[in-house]
Amino acid sequence: MFHEIGEMLVSRSDFFLQLTMEHLEISVISILIAGILGLGIGIFISEYQKSSGIILTLVNIIYTIPSISLLGFLIPFSGIGDKTAIIALSIYALLPMVRGTHTGMTNINPAVIEAAQGMGSTNFQILYKIRLPLAVPVIISGLRNMVVMTIALTGIASFIGAGGLGVAIYRGITTNNTGMTVTGSLLIALIAFVTDFLIGMIEKLVKRERGTPARRFSRSAVWITVAAVVFVAAGVLAAAVVVSSRADRKNIHIATKPMTEQYILGEMLTLLLEEDEGFRVQLTQGVGGGTSNIQPGMENGAFDLYPEYTGTGWNAVLKNESIYEESMFDTLSAEYRDRFGFEWVGMYGFNNTYGLAVRREIADRYNLVTYSDLAAVSGNLVFGAEYDFYEREDGFDALCAAYGYSFRKTMDMDIGLKYQAINQKQIDVMNIFTTDGQLSVSDITVLLDDKKIYPSYLCGNVVRIDVLERYPGLRGALEKVNGIISDADMAYLNYLVESRGAEPTQVARGFLEDKGLLKKEGAK
Repeated sequence: MFHEIGEMLVSRSDFFLQLTMEHLEISVISILIAGILGLGIGIFISEYQKSSGIILTLVNIIYTIPSISLLGFLIPFSGIGDKTAIIALSIYALLPMVRGTHTGMTNINPAVIEAAQGMGSTNFQILYKIRLPLAVPVIISGLRNMVVMTIALTGIASFIGAGGLGVAIYRGITTNNTGMTVTGSLLIALIAFVTDFLIGMIEKLVKRERGTPARRFSRSAVWITVAAVVFVAAGVLAAAVVVSSRADRKNIHIATKPMTEQYILGEMLTLLLEEDEGFRVQLTQGVGGGTSNIQPGMENGAFDLYPEYTGTGWNAVLKNESIYEESMFDTLSAEYRDRFGFEWVGMYGFNNTYGLAVRREIADRYNLVTYSDLAAVSGNLVFGAEYDFYEREDGFDALCAAYGYSFRKTMDMDIGLKYQAINQKQIDVMNIFTTDGQLSVSDITVLLDDKKIYPSYLCGNVVRIDVLERYPGLRGALEKVNGIISDADMAYLNYLVESRGAEPTQVARGFLEDKGLLKKEGAK
């Protein structure tokens, strides 16, 4: 495993360096915001004790909100991407900072305060010459906890397309690449460890000071300033790297869903647009929640294009209840243009529709062939699916209504873990995609949809019309993918990534070269 991690860090150094810089950028900005606000709030409630109970209770309540829930709550207001991630992380980071500041400033020996008052010191002088200096060790301890927590929690930023090392973790889970998942996790742990060590050294230096309060404060202030400068410098450097990478006259921002084939399609688009058309592509891979988070990002201009499926567009985006057929494509396209200012350009050719699969031993035991066969025994079985399947118009509820299913239990899980769960007998039935790469290497039986409940899901690119108008060559570039991928092609490409350990970039390049859309590497 360690050898695999070492090789991955060397061969994918640019990838992990970019993710690390994004991770630092988001973390540092969040830490600075929470540090300043938390210090200010902590000082305020220590000066006005009557407000401390209310404010600390409020901060504690916010802290108990699950991070996914907070991100979901913020998306309608601030969209997806870095801004929302920074807001959420700053909110979570407030508690240790506020509590540390308040605790440090309210646990000072009252005799010291009385002595200062007896010498004629004003309240402000007591605050900045005595109380703050004496509270510095506790404040730094709160800062230390806050920094480590924020760095670790930043991994979830990838769920809303904000980047960072969580991208590697999430991509590794989705594509069955354990090495990538572990590498991303270790890098986050390393950053947190190094940061904790450095702040711990500052904390020890502060505690060793034995001079007067004013002298101790001055020394502490120097170290805190040095730490702040380091954090700011890291944030500025990260921001500069990201900004410089994005600053291009023909910049295109592509998003993909958290699925293996979407990772491959994202890499195909990147290769085509960068190498063949001279675009500068910013690729946000594996946006958590898929369409439900990408669509708002498209509407507010955060993304320029992404691969989507016609049936998903009809039911999940346009909210139609009818079953989609490809004869409705003109209506679908017209509604996208009129309601969102989007256009479908470049239809790949494959149809990745839903299916149902059961463990082979279950199928053999109950003689299951069709979806209807499953209804009689569903009460004995456990059903597993990715999160958004339970919320889709054409998802779980529609499936159960059509076939009369009443499963003993349902499980929500990441899309990349379903095959592992069914192979380990944690679930008995699951929804699948007909182009899943693991279909051929899993001990499962795919059932027949005898009532034809699932619509067509042809894959194509949804693009903002204003982007097509800004870059006239973009339409022609995207139309090159028309009809180039069959269902069997997509299943095989997914298999190469999920079961053979190939990188999506490598698979995408090889396919495009075979189709004559890219020159082979090394060819003149």
